[in-house]
Amino acid sequence: MSENRIRVLLVDDEEPSRERLRRLLASYPEVEVVGAAEDGEQALETIQDLSPDLVFLDVQMPGAGGLEVAASLPSPGPGVIFCTAFDQYAVDAFELHAVDYLLKPVTQARLAQAMERVRELKARGTEFSPGQARRVGAMLPLRFLAKRGSRFVVVPREEVLYFISDGGLTRLQSKDGSYWMQPTLLDLESSLDPAHFFRISRSTIVNLNAVGEVAPLPGGHGEVRLAGGTRLEVSRRRFKSLMDRLSHL
Repeated sequence: MSENRIRVLLVDDEEPSRERLRRLLASYPEVEVVGAAEDGEQALETIQDLSPDLVFLDVQMPGAGGLEVAASLPSPGPGVIFCTAFDQYAVDAFELHAVDYLLKPVTQARLAQAMERVRELKARGTEFSPGQARRVGAMLPLRFLAKRGSRFVVVPREEVLYFISDGGLTRLQSKDGSYWMQPTLLDLESSLDPAHFFRISRSTIVNLNAVGEVAPLPGGHGEVRLAGGTRLEVSRRRFKSLMDRLSHL
């Protein structure tokens, strides 16, 4: 974040909500609204292009919502203030280390509190981009935003076969092909539902529902065989834990 300016991106599928925030933020001389996005895919593309300091992010949007966007951000990344008409997502928002959580319609007084928190964090030099803290409850990601070519696409959880670290990037392998994600494998792991995903080695996280067979190998390690025929190595340290997890599915 620059010393004197706060570059802001507005993300909401409703134009009146974006314009309301734009008008409210106009009273803050240090704030520069650098862009807007209407959905999750466009939000990630715009964040990548503009590198804003702070994102006002709607929770419920077509395709992929704000929680999926926040979980897909790299670390470090922009700070996030969630905006929504529904308060049941507040716990999930703060478990993603959001700067704040505003209920619509956003009021000037409530926005002032959020901006004061932004100033305090900035003054302390505190990193306030969304962390990949483990999330609990019903709002664990059901969809993932990943990139193929120049476009972000939504990949449903049930279509994911595995995530793998590949050349310093994270590759999502689905039933339909490969996609790329911004979070590191470590950051991604902490936002995944442990009932569905398991890290089988330093470089690979597998969707447990995609596992067709598990085979032990000499030396204490093993491999999983996915329904499509792909084989993935399981480290010796994680093999017993994987078997325990599968036995409780």
